Amino acid sequence: MSKFDKIEELQNILKEDPTNFQVRREFAILLLDCNFPEEALRHFLYLSEIFPDDSGLYYNLGITYEKLKDLNKAEKAYKKSVEISPDIDAYYNLGLVYIDKKQYDDAIECFDYVLERDKNDSNSYFSLGICYLKKNKLDAAIYYFQRAIDLNDEDVYAHFYIGNILKELGETEGAKEEFSKVLELSPGYSWAHFNIASIDYEEGNYSEAVYNLEKTLEFNPKDVEAYKIYSKILMKNNELFEAETVLMKALDNCPEEGDLYYFMAQVYKMQENKNEYIKNMTEAIRHNTTLSISAHLIKQEMDDYLK
Repeated sequence: MSKFDKIEELQNILKEDPTNFQVRREFAILLLDCNFPEEALRHFLYLSEIFPDDSGLYYNLGITYEKLKDLNKAEKAYKKSVEISPDIDAYYNLGLVYIDKKQYDDAIECFDYVLERDKNDSNSYFSLGICYLKKNKLDAAIYYFQRAIDLNDEDVYAHFYIGNILKELGETEGAKEEFSKVLELSPGYSWAHFNIASIDYEEGNYSEAVYNLEKTLEFNPKDVEAYKIYSKILMKNNELFEAETVLMKALDNCPEEGDLYYFMAQVYKMQENKNEYIKNMTEAIRHNTTLSISAHLIKQEMDDYLK
């Protein structure tokens, strides 16, 4: 029986007997599972009035409010759940709500509570890593991400975050090792390819960078930064036709990105193609909300070129 058939079956039972609270609970959970949070909410609220000391109902209310993006009510529901019964799942979810609300110290308390009762909860270690990363305490963040990996070496995101932190700290070899581990676990993870490419680009390893830039764009053809680095490499190597081809593909996929028009203009400038240079500089100015340099400077550059 499909989930939707089960929904219909439970709905029919409730029509005949609205006081069948066990069926109503099952019905509400199934609605939530099938992504009907508004309908589920109505039933959970009804049941919570009848069973005000049922922690599970408030736990499910918390999940429902999270799906509805109402973090304040989700927080209140999870707090009520743990007040009735200090279940670690509710504490963990409460911690996630605090992360979303940027209340990182409160989140840390929740995850510490979980780990006091289950020292092998890798998800809590990972979430602590996120909290300390948001607080810019990078050593602590690495520590907790590594604890998550020690329990689950296939935690792609923990490896990725450690890689990002090491990259920020200038520890590029360690960063590349972490990003390579990410790709071993998830070969289509475009951001890992991009981060390896950006490290190689900064270190002047252009051929290695190109390989990972092409992989980045294979898995994410809308990665503007990958197109920009790729075109920079091709222009440095005076491969102008190839740079033009890459940027044409970029503009096909990201037609509202002012930086791409500016980069294309630079290619045409190097080719001494005045008309296309002007056309793309004008488009760059027109898409000024997505420029990383001011439209005023671009206009000044164009005016200087045309003198």
